[in-house]
Amino acid sequence: MARECSVEEAAALVRTTDTMAIPLGPGAPAAFLHALGERHDWEQLQVFGGLLLDVYALFTKPGVRYISGFFGPAERILLEMGAAIEFVPADFRRFVMLAERFAPRVMTTTATPPDEHGNMSLSLHAGATVDELHRAAADPERIVLVEINPKLPRTLGIPPQFTHSLHVDEVDVIVPSDREPFVLPDGEPTDVERAIAAHARSFIADGCTLQTGIGGVPSTVVALLAEEGGGDYGVHSEMFTTGLMRLHQSGKVTNARKGEFRGMSIATFALGTPDLYAWLDGNPDVRFLPVQVVNAPHTIARNHQVVSINGALAVDLYGQIVADRINDRQFSGIGGHEDFVAQSGIELDDRSLICMPSTAKTLTGVTSRVLADLPPHTAVTTPRHQVDVVITEHGIAELRGRTMRERALALVEVAHPDFRDELRAAAAAIT
Repeated sequence: MARECSVEEAAALVRTTDTMAIPLGPGAPAAFLHALGERHDWEQLQVFGGLLLDVYALFTKPGVRYISGFFGPAERILLEMGAAIEFVPADFRRFVMLAERFAPRVMTTTATPPDEHGNMSLSLHAGATVDELHRAAADPERIVLVEINPKLPRTLGIPPQFTHSLHVDEVDVIVPSDREPFVLPDGEPTDVERAIAAHARSFIADGCTLQTGIGGVPSTVVALLAEEGGGDYGVHSEMFTTGLMRLHQSGKVTNARKGEFRGMSIATFALGTPDLYAWLDGNPDVRFLPVQVVNAPHTIARNHQVVSINGALAVDLYGQIVADRINDRQFSGIGGHEDFVAQSGIELDDRSLICMPSTAKTLTGVTSRVLADLPPHTAVTTPRHQVDVVITEHGIAELRGRTMRERALALVEVAHPDFRDELRAAAAAIT
């Protein structure tokens, strides 16, 4: 049976030399992490996690090493502050294996307060740590610490296999918190995002199963779907967003044609507005499953007419997608990018859309996101042979089934006009 204690008492349970894991993004126990940041006695604390949603002082302390599988703004800020942060190249599904291999002594998560049966919903995050939480609970040498928060929505899994909860009897320590959940604003789309979304809309037929990534373009696409005709859509997405909620509210989501988990939208975590969190509370239309289930290639492939909508930092003329590291800067992570891009293009009526603005603003001025060659120290997130469609505000480049030169020329046509001449010259040399 779990014992309840203050966040300060819980922080004292972590040894000066220790190992700990936190879930990605909304699953991380924020109050507990801030309390750990008040300590100054760390000798060798290793923390495994990803996509921090706050700039925690803990990771600036001497003796603390943070191993991240996905960078966000907080990781980038902390690196600039001199924090000991290192990136682990792995897609989201492989976080499960990494957590098992790391086997941290202290496993943490957020959850809702227990219901009348003692079950605490894992709320906004199932992700990659569910199995390791249960393994740690069965090991008397390890600690399972849960930060409970009544402001979190009580979301659902698919029992009995995927309960999306922990029972109080499995947990060692419960820490009460009343922090507001992280809010990801639903901003007004730009003209560029609207143009990209209009191109993407042409690929979405009635009855499609949709996967959308984070960002303005996917949000604008689903907003268009909510406003226009059509419907009978399914949702099978790593991340559930405010835009997908609005698509549900428009009556356009039925999940009736899906081949997997029919009748319900599927996700492994959610980020969005307070309206989204209130709507998710107790809502049986959306189910949260572990990432190794949601992002499994065979699971994605079973769905009807999958259309995946994801972003990128850049693409070269060969069709190689850069979505996480460009130049010498780790910008984000691999996540489920490759899983959905690859599997959404396996069947002829499945489509995978990489959507991005044609240019980016840098310290040296405006640069093209369509590149003749990738810069040094840049990593390819998704290889050329898996890429189906690239969309910018200037149009659509269909790459599937085209030769190298045809692909290059198609990409030139969706680049910004200011850069097309030099890109066209580079494309002419491709054989």
